[in-house]
Amino acid sequence: MARALGMLMALTPCTAPAARGILDGAASAAGTTALEVAAALAESPRGGPLPRRVERALRMAVKAARTPAGEPPSGLLPSRSRAQEVLACFRACQDRVQAAPGDMDARRALDDAAYTLCVLMGRRNPYQAVGAAEAYLGLTPGSEAPS
Repeated sequence: MARALGMLMALTPCTAPAARGILDGAASAAGTTALEVAAALAESPRGGPLPRRVERALRMAVKAARTPAGEPPSGLLPSRSRAQEVLACFRACQDRVQAAPGDMDARRALDDAAYTLCVLMGRRNPYQAVGAAEAYLGLTPGSEAPS
């Protein structure tokens, strides 16, 4: 379960509670348990394909987690250097979790970095916050911030 949660946190990106919600939603849609979805997901990087209904349910759950709940709040923007620093920290934590999805300390650090990025960019979830930070810094999605 921990490995699957870490994988979802790093790849979606999302917080630990949101990753658990994705697993629960996918399990419900696939007509199985969250533990079975987690086991299938944890096994998939080792070469085992996901069952089609589980893969489809996970895609839908991830898409729902990324969908904005409404208009993002407007307000002051952070300094560009602070936005760059927090985005770089988030990316480093994301890489750490991708390397070791079951590492609780890495997942906790990613959760903290995601929360900080959401607050800094005034967004409701990490997926939106990353997009807002990249747009604010003039980066293409997924690129590294210049030093």
